Amino acid sequence: MRKPRTLVPIPRDLAIAIDKVAGHRQRATFIISLVEREIRRREQREALREAAGSWKDEDHPELAGGADKWVREMRQESIKRFEEVERHRESE
Repeated sequence: MRKPRTLVPIPRDLAIAIDKVAGHRQRATFIISLVEREIRRREQREALREAAGSWKDEDHPELAGGADKWVREMRQESIKRFEEVERHRESE
């Protein structure tokens, strides 16, 4: 399948700078990469804008003491479960 071509005039100095960074005959690849990255960045920013306000503190009381405290508690529970499993194995 043929790729569509788009002519985008750019200043000569910019073309020279791109060639220095991108390498010989890699201008189009370099520009495409930058455009794809910028589109993903803008899509992500839009998704973040749309999601703003969807998190409600009252829906997550377990995090009232802070996320770091909650993570430490969850890790401690995992350690306790592991120790219980090990004790059970040893008693068999």
